[in-house]
Amino acid sequence: MKFPSLQDRVVLVTGGGAGIGEALVEAFLEQGARVAFFDRAIEPSESLVDRLGGKPLFVPLDLTDVEAIRAGVTRVEEELGPVQVLVNNAGWDERCDIEDMTPEFWDLVQGINLKSYVFTTQAVLAGMKSTGSGSIINMGSTSWRLAIGGMPAYTSAKAGIEGLTRGLARDLGGHGIRANVILPGWVMTKRQRERWVTPEALAETLERQCVPLELQATDIAPTVLFLASDAARAVTAQSWCVDGGVT
Repeated sequence: MKFPSLQDRVVLVTGGGAGIGEALVEAFLEQGARVAFFDRAIEPSESLVDRLGGKPLFVPLDLTDVEAIRAGVTRVEEELGPVQVLVNNAGWDERCDIEDMTPEFWDLVQGINLKSYVFTTQAVLAGMKSTGSGSIINMGSTSWRLAIGGMPAYTSAKAGIEGLTRGLARDLGGHGIRANVILPGWVMTKRQRERWVTPEALAETLERQCVPLELQATDIAPTVLFLASDAARAVTAQSWCVDGGVT
């Protein structure tokens, strides 16, 4: 489906070098948007840019570094213009039981999964306000709603994203800026298959889903495109589960 309003729109995706982020970068380019993405993984990100004919702007940076985020947004604005669509997609789902939690691990998980969303949003706001519109799309997770254990730092951050988003929707709506959350189910990215997927776990997940299909990164992109477009101009402060019907 084509969304004409996304033509030439400036889009920034965090964690855009692989997984869901990679699918989003490609999907926005297919809509004719001007796309930039942040990622700290150099090799896969550069490979993505090469595969897409050099079209997306790759800005390498560590999203736990607030000053790097601010400098990265400045570069995007200088090269492409004010960011009109921000997709806070970066995430790190490393497991750690509460008994083994250290302050350093907690801070790292919050830094990637929640703090970076706050300060990337902060960095693009002046540009969005200057255009009188904007769409902020934050990537949450169904994990905390399903009471999945073994990852309390991650589920805390993902729950926090929903609270952050609803507050942003209220604060920014008067400027024409919308804020929504996507909650993917278990998407079969390369990382998930390498780290966590087992035949038993996958079978259990498919049994819980209303639609028993293996979710792919490309299944998340259409909902993100809709929320980024003017077709969703009245949609804000909402959470969208794209999980095959588990939650």
